[in-house]
Amino acid sequence: MTSTAPAPTAARAGRLSAADCRLDDFRALVERTTDLADYPFADDTERGVLVYDAARLRTRITDESTRAEIQDELAHALLDGPGIVVFRGAFTDEHALTDTTAYFTDTIARQHAEGFAGGDHFAKPGANDRIWSALQKLAVDRPDLFARYYANDVLALVSEAWLGPMYQVTSSINVVNPGGAAQNPHRDYHLGFMSTETAAAFRAHVHRLSPALTLQGAVAHCAMPIESGPTMYLPYSQQYEPGYIAFGLPEFREFFADHYVQLPLEAGDAVFFNPALFHAAGHNTSTDIFRMANLLQVSSAFGRAIDSVDRDAMVCALYPELQALAAAGRDDDVRTVVAASAEGYAFPTNLDLDPPVTGMAGETQAELVHRALRESMSPERFVDEVRALTARHTP
Repeated sequence: MTSTAPAPTAARAGRLSAADCRLDDFRALVERTTDLADYPFADDTERGVLVYDAARLRTRITDESTRAEIQDELAHALLDGPGIVVFRGAFTDEHALTDTTAYFTDTIARQHAEGFAGGDHFAKPGANDRIWSALQKLAVDRPDLFARYYANDVLALVSEAWLGPMYQVTSSINVVNPGGAAQNPHRDYHLGFMSTETAAAFRAHVHRLSPALTLQGAVAHCAMPIESGPTMYLPYSQQYEPGYIAFGLPEFREFFADHYVQLPLEAGDAVFFNPALFHAAGHNTSTDIFRMANLLQVSSAFGRAIDSVDRDAMVCALYPELQALAAAGRDDDVRTVVAASAEGYAFPTNLDLDPPVTGMAGETQAELVHRALRESMSPERFVDEVRALTARHTP
């Protein structure tokens, strides 16, 4: 292992192909150590992965200048560092961890009773259990739990660090049952969800852009020892420019199998990583661990999320809970819950009906929620305002 990064090369603009994928270049890039001294806010490194103690971090992010420094460090870690960070104890029972786990478990049981057998991106249909659109379902079914769960400053901290403001949260629950097979190594959305041929049709600058549009995360909803198959990662692999072509090549898959990192997690730990990081779910070799994770995909306002959710229904269901948080003076929690639920971007819109009268854009849904709370709107009036805003955005 070496601690020196290879010298950067000039950015290219042409198309990438399998001919650009050289394992020796990849090996030189990923066979590095992570120096904790370069990350003063981190508490530890485990096999090259940066580890942060969420409780300790929370005592420091209340100061705005320190918060900005921590976010600079996280962005550096995700872009130029190992590409993955772990927050120990990010979600606790203060965030309704036990209660939301029970809700997700009950939802899966209902799906079984109803004969639902959904597909999966990277596993055989029915092999694992999924709750698609889990964000919307939790908000509409149990807004009280949603408000507690997503009033999470660590989620807001890392999402804003990588994507900036106006980010959009979506989530799905994935339960890898005992015996669940490991995945092949891959990269994630956007280009990672395309065939190699389709991804190769996009020029190199788009391959560099794609990871900046999404942040991948996973919240452990149970203890995940190694035998349960927690996700396998290859630190620093997000920096390999032709990686969206390379991850499907046999020699790169073999290298991944010989060099991946796998970390045990406890319930409430959260992992966030650059979507270009080579990764794959592990093999659940246990006989009794139903490995449940809330897979968070946080999207830039400038991209398209993978999951279509009804944010009107979500904010209308959540509004009384937000009123209660505001009345209790919990302004930070209000901000994080609104960020996780409401549409934070003004576009696309119908500019005939929603012209930029007072600025460059009309009011966003998130701005409407905050205005409603300031003006102490009734829930009934708020619903009317949400409907009117949606109508102004409709062709």
